[in-house]
Amino acid sequence: MEIYVVRQGDTLANIANRFHVTVSQIIAVNEISDENQLVIGEALVIPTATRRYTVQPGDTLWMIAERVGTTVQALIQMNGLSNPEELTPGMVLIIPSHGQKPNIDTNGFIYNTGEEGAGTIRRVGRHLTYLSPFSYGIEPSGQLIPFDDNALIRAGYDEGVVPMMAISNFTSQALGSALAHTILTDTDVQEQLFNNIVKTAKYKGYQGVNIDFENVNPEDREAYNSFLEKAVEALHNAGLFVSTSLAPKTSGTQQGVLYEAHDYPAHGRIVDFVVLMTYEWGYRFGPPQAISPITQIKRVLDYAVSVIPTQKIMMGFQIYARDWLIPHEQGQEAETFSPKEARERAVQYQSAIQYDYNAQAPFYQYTDGQGRRHEVWFEDARSAQAKFDLVKAYNLRGISYWVLGYPFPQNWTLLEDNFTIQRLI
Repeated sequence: MEIYVVRQGDTLANIANRFHVTVSQIIAVNEISDENQLVIGEALVIPTATRRYTVQPGDTLWMIAERVGTTVQALIQMNGLSNPEELTPGMVLIIPSHGQKPNIDTNGFIYNTGEEGAGTIRRVGRHLTYLSPFSYGIEPSGQLIPFDDNALIRAGYDEGVVPMMAISNFTSQALGSALAHTILTDTDVQEQLFNNIVKTAKYKGYQGVNIDFENVNPEDREAYNSFLEKAVEALHNAGLFVSTSLAPKTSGTQQGVLYEAHDYPAHGRIVDFVVLMTYEWGYRFGPPQAISPITQIKRVLDYAVSVIPTQKIMMGFQIYARDWLIPHEQGQEAETFSPKEARERAVQYQSAIQYDYNAQAPFYQYTDGQGRRHEVWFEDARSAQAKFDLVKAYNLRGISYWVLGYPFPQNWTLLEDNFTIQRLI
């Protein structure tokens, strides 16, 4: 696959001719509903076996390298260019491939239940190693609060995906700090909780557990580490693997209730692998900005790989878009929807898509029918490729998606183009 950014005057027909593919192939890969509706600045995935690019008037090697996701030097070497300044319109360049594909694990969290969630799994399950229905709550007594995960587990097994049971201490109404303290400081409650996890996992067919304790009081940090040691012993004895979800820390001394009790070195030592929640900088109640900017993800990874083995780290990848009213007002909530819908909204309002190369994220602005201004940040093929390149550069275990159910067809195509996905069943 390669990535092409639409310019003024482009049509699917001339793009297809340029890359020696068919219009129907481009439509299928990108799930385009109207072939006559393109947006300037949108990134298209082009399904080419051999990557080729036809030089257009005004092109430079730097522009082409940016557009197709490679380097000027790689283009020079691949095409044997003795004078790279002399490009002529119509010249066909061979584009370097991504090289040998590394093996990675992938996980998908999902909170849509019933047939809706099962349908999502049937569509994308072949791209997943693990599936994590989200989530089981916990009572102060150690009892689990069940939810409707049966259809999700069945669909996961149908697609050959390993179900991973997610347990959490928080809800949309409660931060969970007091509940976490109760669990982490009462050994009787812990024993009851472990027994209930094992019993439920065996009955439901889960093969592992993800522990997502957030907003843990800083003074409960060591208690959380001790809890994890006991949990791993109990769950391993029952044949279950154990992972944890970690807040996106950039240092061991980072302060705040989200971060202090999450001891990266301890988690890296104790559990089988960790999921880094590297997203939500573009918070739905905050001002408009990239939801998961590469600059911030790199800061988290730089710290994480210094204290956790790289093959225990799964990088979080958010697959949704946000639409903020601007100018932003304190407390105003952004609308959350899919990257596919973000592209269709740009088509609707004919808003040229821009790209923040620092954050590696696309965005645009538009005015709605009521005269209100909006700013949309989302994910596209370029931002997905940038994240995949990080996984390769840091030699990580894999990628964990938050959250399944938001259509993003380009992601799954590029994922398979970049990696071989581990399949355990």
